[in-house]
Amino acid sequence: MVRDCQLLNPNDSHWIYIQGQLQAGYGVASGRATHSPYPQGTIALQTPHFQKLGLDLTPYYPGTLNISIAPAQFRLHQPQWTFPLVHWYPQSCPETFSFAPCMVVYADQQISGLIYYPHPETKPNHFQDPSTIEVLAAYIPEIEATATLTLGVPPQQVEIFQPTR
Repeated sequence: MVRDCQLLNPNDSHWIYIQGQLQAGYGVASGRATHSPYPQGTIALQTPHFQKLGLDLTPYYPGTLNISIAPAQFRLHQPQWTFPLVHWYPQSCPETFSFAPCMVVYADQQISGLIYYPHPETKPNHFQDPSTIEVLAAYIPEIEATATLTLGVPPQQVEIFQPTR
């Protein structure tokens, strides 16, 4: 099934919305992974570093929503924030991160969030499927582990596309 991008409000060209499926991640970002070198979770460890660089992640739950938009994929074009080679953990190599604003629509709620994008060329391990978007958002207590939701992204920063075979 192809999930087409659509404008929920045809007069609003600032956001493109696509349906996605929540899926389990590795548990490393939140600290839920049983065998991780980051028992606090990577987001909790990275937050002070991003704060020093001018991006406050404290309003967001310290873990990611992993949203599959398969078969579509995404690409960041002009993310609002890019931080090259952040050395956020003493035993890890520096990584580059980008962030773009987004909107999660679930159960008649609109929740502001950020696309969290560790650049794969600098990220050790934990391969992420190109159809999976990691999102930081406020904690959503009633969300189901495999919920279907809608993700809104600003098209000037994020491209959603159908890959050619």
